[in-house]
Amino acid sequence: MTPSYFESEHGTKIAYHKLAGDGPGVVFLGGFMSDMEGSKALALQSWCHDTGRPFIRFDYMGHGQSSGAFDEGTISLWLQDAAAVIEHLTEGPQILVGSSMGGWISLLLGRHLPHRVAALVGIAAAPDFTLRHWEELSPKDQQTVQDEGRLEVYSEYGPDPYVFTRDLFEDGKDNQILNQAYPHGFPMRLIQGTADPDVPWQTALCIAEASTGHDVEVVLVPDGDHRLSEPQDIARLLRVVSEF
Repeated sequence: MTPSYFESEHGTKIAYHKLAGDGPGVVFLGGFMSDMEGSKALALQSWCHDTGRPFIRFDYMGHGQSSGAFDEGTISLWLQDAAAVIEHLTEGPQILVGSSMGGWISLLLGRHLPHRVAALVGIAAAPDFTLRHWEELSPKDQQTVQDEGRLEVYSEYGPDPYVFTRDLFEDGKDNQILNQAYPHGFPMRLIQGTADPDVPWQTALCIAEASTGHDVEVVLVPDGDHRLSEPQDIARLLRVVSEF
């Protein structure tokens, strides 16, 4: 299916798919170097279609079918893309479903656009992951980032390397979530696998502890991985979203 496009303030041509419907819409926010064609996004779209709910999935700058170079992106720029989607393509409060980095972006949206958030569902939400990743780098790799401005890291998730830039690390410091209280008035659900190799399961507890909201639940999945894309994981996600 060919996506639609619109241009964000910093010039990204954002690719997206949108469903019309009634009630609070669902917006899926993908992860770092991910795209809107994953199983979780498509399952949510199918559920929203069947239940008559509005839905949007999209690609950030440099991801998937959107324009721009991935290695020129930062959390701030991807947040701008997500905010543009909310402000220009939706009406009223939305249910944000953020996977990994998308969970970080969702939390930032909750801080900057609280009136547009009906609820937040994090799937292995990864706020501040750039700070943790920097600390995990060897001194040699840290020096490579400083000298060359970038570091390529290969993973089990595909043939293309993950690109971490000096700008990404520096910008991450300006968008921290877990270094202060997180006030909010919307319900929050945090789904986290205990065997996640990329995001420590304690991260979900840290988010909940930082939260000042009164409707926050952490759902720990024994032996759950980072993607949480198995059939039982998808079924769990749909149950959680259906609460709202």
